[in-house]
Amino acid sequence: MTGNVWPVSIDNIHHGSGLKRTKQHYVIHCASRKNYRMTGLRKLILGGTVRVLEKREDAESPTSSDVKRAASAALRSDPLRIGISTRALFDLEEEHHVFTTEGVKAYSLMQLEREDTPLRKGTGFEVVERLLALNEPNALPFVEVILLSRNSPDLSLRAFRSIDQYGLSINTGSFTSGRSLTPFIPAWGIELFLSNEDADVQGAVEGGAAAARLGVVPAIGNETSAGEVRIAFDGDAVVFGPESDAVYKEGGLDAFLAHEVANAANPMARGPFGNFLHKLSALRRVFLTEADVSKVRIALVTARNAPAHERVVRTLRAWGTPADEAHFVGSRSKAPILQALGAHIFFDDQEKHVLGASTVVPSGHVPGPHDPAEPVIPAV
Repeated sequence: MTGNVWPVSIDNIHHGSGLKRTKQHYVIHCASRKNYRMTGLRKLILGGTVRVLEKREDAESPTSSDVKRAASAALRSDPLRIGISTRALFDLEEEHHVFTTEGVKAYSLMQLEREDTPLRKGTGFEVVERLLALNEPNALPFVEVILLSRNSPDLSLRAFRSIDQYGLSINTGSFTSGRSLTPFIPAWGIELFLSNEDADVQGAVEGGAAAARLGVVPAIGNETSAGEVRIAFDGDAVVFGPESDAVYKEGGLDAFLAHEVANAANPMARGPFGNFLHKLSALRRVFLTEADVSKVRIALVTARNAPAHERVVRTLRAWGTPADEAHFVGSRSKAPILQALGAHIFFDDQEKHVLGASTVVPSGHVPGPHDPAEPVIPAV
C-alpha cells in the first residue's frame, strides 16, 4: 500500500483500481478510462461504506441522435398500429339512430343515398389525423391506421371516400357485415383499438390490445400547435395495473397510503395501456429535440396526489417512458386540466371522469376489473 490508497479486487471492478479513505467513507477511483456507472452503496469488510462503480460496455453512452435513429428504425420495422371503427372515426350518430330505430334496411338505404356525401369528423378523428401526419413521405410509416367496421363491403365506399376527402392515409380495413370485429384485432396486429361498441372494446382487451369506447364529439374545440399530438392517460387500471386499487378496497385509505409510500421505489405492473404507452414513447423519441421536447406529448392526469404521487414518477422513470406532463388532481375535476392541456384524446377507466372530460376533449372509457362508477384511487 502506498499512502492512502489500497488495491482492491471486487466484482465489476478491475484490478488497478483503488480505495481512497475519507473517515468511514470509501470512494473507488478507477485507473482505467473505461466507462463506469454508479450503482449505489454496498457494505464491504472494511468497516465502512463503499460507493461502487460498475463496469459498463466499452462503447460510449448513446447520443440523442443514436436514440432517435434506433426508435425510428424499430417503428419503421414494426409501426404503431391503431384500429378504429367507422363510428369512432366519423360522426355517424344520425345513421346509427336510424339503424337502431328503423333497422338495417333503412340504414343501408340511407348510407347508399348519402354515398357521395362526406362524413363529419368523429371523436377519434383528430388524434388519428395528427398521428398519421407524423409519417414521412416516401418512407415506411411510423403509424398505421386500420379501419374496422361492421358495415357490409357494399357500404364501405362512403367511408373510404370520406377518408380520401380528408387526406388521411388509411387504405386498409375490414368490413364484416355485422360480424364481431374482435377476431380481426389480433389478426391485424392492432395495439390500440378505438370504438363505440362495448362488446368490440371488451373483445379487443381480451385479445391483448389497449382499447377504449369513445364518447361524444366534444362541443368545445382546442387550439393546439400544428404538428403536435397530445395523448393523456389516467394512471391506475389504465397505464398501471389495478393492484394498488385492491389494497385500498381491502384496507382503506390509510392502508393504501402506507402501501404506496413503502413501495414508492418499486415500479408498478403494466396496466391495459402499459404496452401502448411503451410504443407511444418510442414514437415520442423519434421526434425528440436537443431541448428534450417532442411533438408527441404524453400526459398523465390522475386522481392520485402526494404522497402517492412518488410511485407514479418512479415507475415511469423505471420503465423509460417519461411523461411530458403529470397532473395530480386529487378530488378535483379532470376536465379543466384536460382542456388547458389541449389533449387530443384522454383515456380513463372511470365513467364519471370520461363523461366530464368528453365535454372538452375527445375521451375514451377503458374497461376495468371494477365498477366504473367506483373511485379507484381516492384523493388524500
